[in-house]
Amino acid sequence: MNKLVFQVMGVMSGTSLDGIDLACIELLELEGAWEFKIMARETLAYPETWRRKLENASLLSKTEIADIDKEYTLYLAEVIQQFLKKNKLSQDSLDAVCSHGHTVLHQPENGITIQIGNNSALAKKIGIKTVCDFRVQDVELGGQGAPLVPIGDQLLFAKYEYCLNLGGFANISSEKNGKRIAYDICAVNTVLNFLAEQVGCGFDEDGKIAASGKIDDNFLANLNALSFYQQSAPKSLGIEWVKATIFPLINKASISVKDKIATYTFHSAQQIALQLKGNFSHKVLITGGGAFNATLIKHIQNLSEIQLVIPENELVEYKEALVFGLLGVLKLTGKMNVLKSVTGASKDHSSGKIFLP
Repeated sequence: MNKLVFQVMGVMSGTSLDGIDLACIELLELEGAWEFKIMARETLAYPETWRRKLENASLLSKTEIADIDKEYTLYLAEVIQQFLKKNKLSQDSLDAVCSHGHTVLHQPENGITIQIGNNSALAKKIGIKTVCDFRVQDVELGGQGAPLVPIGDQLLFAKYEYCLNLGGFANISSEKNGKRIAYDICAVNTVLNFLAEQVGCGFDEDGKIAASGKIDDNFLANLNALSFYQQSAPKSLGIEWVKATIFPLINKASISVKDKIATYTFHSAQQIALQLKGNFSHKVLITGGGAFNATLIKHIQNLSEIQLVIPENELVEYKEALVFGLLGVLKLTGKMNVLKSVTGASKDHSSGKIFLP
């Protein structure tokens, strides 16, 4: 019996700037099949100073990005160390820390993707082998550098026809003709959180603001006319796209913020529902913060015939941290962790860098 057990920490920071997700995970590979158990988990919200720094990081020069990279690496190391101490985890108990870092620039069409907090200083500071910087190699191979989670969908959640993540962006993953296909659909919480802040809220809790507003047909039509939605996969989105295309439409719309939230929520649901082909016997696993947005979920269900499955909160909130833990383990064992059918790279490959403490 070929059995391998790994205990790693998955670390994820998304574009919605909700905070840093940390999860201590046990991964078991038995005869090529994978199982997992989340042992401990926590989301540490960003202090306002870091939220503002990261929010504006895409506007920085290369030198300024290098400076914030050093600063963020130290901050990330402190967060990891606090998590270890709080959960009574020793450095020796972990095979590795597997960290996504935080994306500050994503322009794969220009051969650029930058995640800060992905350097050797992190491993030295925390004293644990670290696997990170997962996206750059894929872009160098002609891929989008995203989405990377679908390898986890394939290995851990194959019983679902679709895996849908509703985070800063909505992305979807499915098996088609024996290949895993995945792509970004639209921006979700990057936009909804931005709008919610304008009415004094960090986010639209349970979709209550959206439920209280009215859908504006003109604003909706302008959103649905964006050219990205006509592009074929593989395709991915970055915060730069949101600032260049969505925010101008938001500013142009002469309606209340409440109605903008209602309209954008319905727009997101429309674009997502268009990707869900099948009937109620088919299942889509929904994770990410948007899974808690009751209005968004209601719209998606009303616009599609497929069965929506929202798992326990632990998986909803920490699936990405879990999968980046898996990506790290696959890298450590020399297995493929990025699929060309997903990203458009020239070949399947084992991405990421390994840094020793």
